[in-house]
Amino acid sequence: MKVFETKRLVVRSLESKDKNNFIELLSDPKIIDPIPQSRFSETQILDKFHENLNLERSDLHREKYTCGIFEKANPEMIGLCLFLTNDETDIEFGYRFRFNSWGKGYGTEIARGMIDHYFNTINAEKVAADVNTHNIGSVKILEKLMAPVREFFNEERRCMVRRYSIEKNNWLQ
Repeated sequence: MKVFETKRLVVRSLESKDKNNFIELLSDPKIIDPIPQSRFSETQILDKFHENLNLERSDLHREKYTCGIFEKANPEMIGLCLFLTNDETDIEFGYRFRFNSWGKGYGTEIARGMIDHYFNTINAEKVAADVNTHNIGSVKILEKLMAPVREFFNEERRCMVRRYSIEKNNWLQ
């Protein structure tokens, strides 16, 4: 099921054939260390994959779900979109890309697409995103699109995090 698309990318529910790339996106140190994220066991990764496999429209109202990111001309999954609710009950998004997809402008494109999706399809009034302050690439992306709200130490991830947000009326202007 397609969730949304941008100029070059399609976001859709995960299918069985996406499993190996999903595992890479949750286990490759080059991808998860900048987040940072604790290492998942193979069982945990497979559980997360199966939780998000073959999502239907009705699943898009869950507090948390993950979809795959694909180039329009390529059926191989290059990244993940994470649709979340944060600790302040704000709608939040996250994303990650396979290392060979870095540096192509996909981060900005997918962040913009996720914000559009939340405001224009889900009808959210506010969207947030959290980033490790040392993850310079993602900081630059969020600086282009949203306003910083606060910084805090994330105990679970053991890093300083900056929260960004934008309200619908500021996005549509």
